[in-house]
Amino acid sequence: MTATASRVLVLNSGSSSVKYQLLDMADGTRLAAGLVERIGEATSRLTHTPLATGGEVREAEGPIADHESALKAVADELSADGLGLDSPELAAIGHRVVHGGLKFTVPTVIDDAVLKEIERLVPVAPLHNPANITGIRTAQQLRPDLPQVAVFDTAFHTTMPEYAARYAIDVETADAHRIRRYGFHGTSHAYVSRKTAALLGKDPSEVNVIVLHLGNGASASAVAGGRCVETSMGLTPLEGLVMGTRSGDIDPAVTFHLKRVAGMSADETDELLNKKSGLVGLCGDNDMREIRRRIDAGDARAQLAFDIYIHRLKKYIGAYCAVLGRVDAVAFTAGVGENAAPVREAAIAGLEEMGLAVDASLNAVRSGEPRLISPEYARVAVAVVPTDEELEIAQQTYALVSA
Repeated sequence: MTATASRVLVLNSGSSSVKYQLLDMADGTRLAAGLVERIGEATSRLTHTPLATGGEVREAEGPIADHESALKAVADELSADGLGLDSPELAAIGHRVVHGGLKFTVPTVIDDAVLKEIERLVPVAPLHNPANITGIRTAQQLRPDLPQVAVFDTAFHTTMPEYAARYAIDVETADAHRIRRYGFHGTSHAYVSRKTAALLGKDPSEVNVIVLHLGNGASASAVAGGRCVETSMGLTPLEGLVMGTRSGDIDPAVTFHLKRVAGMSADETDELLNKKSGLVGLCGDNDMREIRRRIDAGDARAQLAFDIYIHRLKKYIGAYCAVLGRVDAVAFTAGVGENAAPVREAAIAGLEEMGLAVDASLNAVRSGEPRLISPEYARVAVAVVPTDEELEIAQQTYALVSA
């Protein structure tokens, strides 16, 4: 890394998409951002936003065959803005990696051994780690001289005590197959818990926070003094809250029952629980805005889906109050958490005896800034804190390569 290198390119490679941001860590400025969608299809689309110049958003449609082609297209867009990957100001490329197991508890410079371990974890993250690996390998080909850093979704949750992380199954079987609660959305939970402490004017070590990351994927965490002590997702991102297409918590015997009475294979059950359940399974929609529109129109099925979603959310808030003992704040974040006022209101309603309340006028405000939505008298603060996983990844990446 040169003395002047302060830029970090953040890549989030999905199975058919690449999200990216280029940031200058000298001052935290976002220089560019974009998304490549539907990789491998004839209708691929690249959307690029040149933030440094304030120029117009550029969109291009057409076939993008694979991740290598996608990243080369991203590199071309950045070059058009004078921000090419060959710039000496680029310090590193930071990669979101979903599953790091127990081995990776901090951001890690990627070498062959690290990549091999990420590959070894594919069986416990079959939907995510393969895409992350593809993004890493492609970036290595484009800039083999540049540090590539993995920032793991699971890392923040590795501070959970064993009694929270272990499932109550045979220990030898669990250890042999790495079965335990790992948790996900860790970069978001880390970022939001720190931002919530700052909103309260306190150091993270002084604050106990329940973070509710509510997007199409959803998870909760209990953070005590800056350290995760419990989280809702488990071995995979399927456990926990009701999500857009995932069931969340379910009696494991349901899978045996479906095999016995419906003849469903493991893959079919996996498809059901991950892609055809949650809100979409309950009412046919996984967009909370559409669900609320249907509720307002008197749709009973949408109302039931919403009620189930909120009921599960309340259960986790209550459970994590018990785990933490003292709660200073509950923070809502991610797409639904930041934008769906009815979800926040319903999730907190009835919890006044626990010190929780929402001010209706504050809750109705739409803002991109961290803010409190609880009345002054509330014993526990309720906050809306926009997450910024890309900034968190960039900060962790830059701190590592500049140390």
